[in-house]
Amino acid sequence: MTDRIAGIAPDRLDPIARREAARFAAGRPLSAVAMAAGSGAYLNGVPMHWMRDWPMPHLPVVAKAKGARLTDIDGYGIDDFCLGDTGSMFGHSSQPVAKAIRHQARRGLTYMLPTEDALEAGRLLTERFGPFRWQIATTATDANRFALRVARAVTGRPKVLVFNGCYHGTLDDTMVELSGGKTANRAGLVGQVQDLTLGAVVVEFNDLAAVEAALQTGEVAAVLTEPVMTNCCMVLPEAGFLDGLRRLTAAHGALFIIDETHTLSTGLGGYTGVHGLTPDMFVVGKCVAGGMPTAVWGMTEAVAERFRAYDAARPAGHSGMGTTLSGNPMQFACLRATLAEVMTAKTYAKMERGAARLEAGLSAVIDRLGAPWHVVRVGARVEFICAPGPLRNGSQAMAAHQPRVEAVLHTALLNRGCLIAPFHNMMLVSPATSTRQVDRLVAAFDEILTELFG
Repeated sequence: MTDRIAGIAPDRLDPIARREAARFAAGRPLSAVAMAAGSGAYLNGVPMHWMRDWPMPHLPVVAKAKGARLTDIDGYGIDDFCLGDTGSMFGHSSQPVAKAIRHQARRGLTYMLPTEDALEAGRLLTERFGPFRWQIATTATDANRFALRVARAVTGRPKVLVFNGCYHGTLDDTMVELSGGKTANRAGLVGQVQDLTLGAVVVEFNDLAAVEAALQTGEVAAVLTEPVMTNCCMVLPEAGFLDGLRRLTAAHGALFIIDETHTLSTGLGGYTGVHGLTPDMFVVGKCVAGGMPTAVWGMTEAVAERFRAYDAARPAGHSGMGTTLSGNPMQFACLRATLAEVMTAKTYAKMERGAARLEAGLSAVIDRLGAPWHVVRVGARVEFICAPGPLRNGSQAMAAHQPRVEAVLHTALLNRGCLIAPFHNMMLVSPATSTRQVDRLVAAFDEILTELFG
């Protein structure tokens, strides 16, 4: 039937949506009262505007989090598969990170000078991710911004090539999309006055011919990409695509920048380490310091040498890179603890087992019901997608997004004690996530889909 939404009849979807919203509201009166009383100071009632993307009638107010569990002020324990949308991928307040915070808090929070933790963190970054020359930022947005400045500086070229539907943080340079086959500012940008196409070109993921055509103009300083497209509906690279990017960028004098902020879920060293990729620059943020706001970006020694020459010759003045609070001792304490004691091969092996179990469980439900959906996994990151797959590019990923269906599922899952990411259908398995938690999520998913598909 053409009027179905992701295979579901609207007359079945809407009553379930109303029921689950009412169930949530009835079960969380303390959160409702607290939000009504305390949220008025914030624009639209939320500290950050994206909190409005949660589909529930009102937000649950969190009392505490530990491991892979949240507890709200209404007393509900929640199996957390959102995990701060990757920021807490290794679990909330892991013991080594909590210990590092307590230790450093007694010694000062920021003072613009290195510590022994900073020096050891540099060694550990190289051990984990490769022999890059590192710099520290507070967010991956900043890290990507600074990396692009270096790329433009050393190549003398103006443009970055990104992929349609990409997300690299709130970085103006990458807020472009394909419109009628041409690069355009993304629709919906707030207060955007500049023509972003002067500094960016966008093509579809997995389309090497389009990449080559863009590089042949000689305008592209760098290709910036995630190895797997995330933040909507995951798109995996086709065989040879990432190797093709490496080959084409080298041939046309552009830099190859990999942003692993979400794909650090892949395994030790991220997707780059697991699959032996060789970027010119490397960026990772979110969970790299166990949830403490931290990002790192690095360049190969060859790029560093080119940048040192550029830096020595440029006029004196502001570089446009860096923030006062970046590189603070608390970041380095948490970064060192995470890299040395949390982000280990043993940790990733446990996460991989749990995520494989989740992938198999969700896929079995979809197959049993004959739903036109599919499941994608990259290491510890799992997504169910409300459309047939696999998806090939950003246009297909955006078309596969089904907000009405996903809103019902997210609220219904939370009513059954499971939280997943609000912006898409992403689930993470942390080292603290138990088999029982995975099975509870699969059972809840089964219950809801069985009712939706009848």
